[in-house]
Amino acid sequence: MIDKSIIGKEYPPFTVEVEKRWVRSFAEAIGETSPIYFDESVARARGYRSLPAPPTFPFAMIMDGNQSFMILDELGIDKRRAMHGEQSFVYHADLCAGDVVTGRQRVVDVYDKKNGALEFLVTETRLENQRGEHVCDLRTTVVVRN
Repeated sequence: MIDKSIIGKEYPPFTVEVEKRWVRSFAEAIGETSPIYFDESVARARGYRSLPAPPTFPFAMIMDGNQSFMILDELGIDKRRAMHGEQSFVYHADLCAGDVVTGRQRVVDVYDKKNGALEFLVTETRLENQRGEHVCDLRTTVVVRN
């Protein structure tokens, strides 16, 4: 069982640079066709500082920062028993190529279902850009099969 005393724990900040190549690759991988994700002149004409990151891009940033696996490793959870269960995003500002984003993750809940057969680990991550702007909040749920 996941020890509920982990609720409230905050992890050290991580920093990720949003590169144009990464934004384009991610947009292509998810099937985006809008030129704002591929052509910087189009993005700027539409009011962005550079190529905007697609809406689900921050989860890739969390994975790049090893945030989900770090918690599972700390708790001694076999990754083969864990899966990504739910994800939500709340945006407060644009996230664009060239931004250097710092995130801080915290555990907000641990609960179980089916008499402990399934455990749920819920985290929230706040992202801020290099200008100190609050960019996005992510809420992630990882399901662990026992």
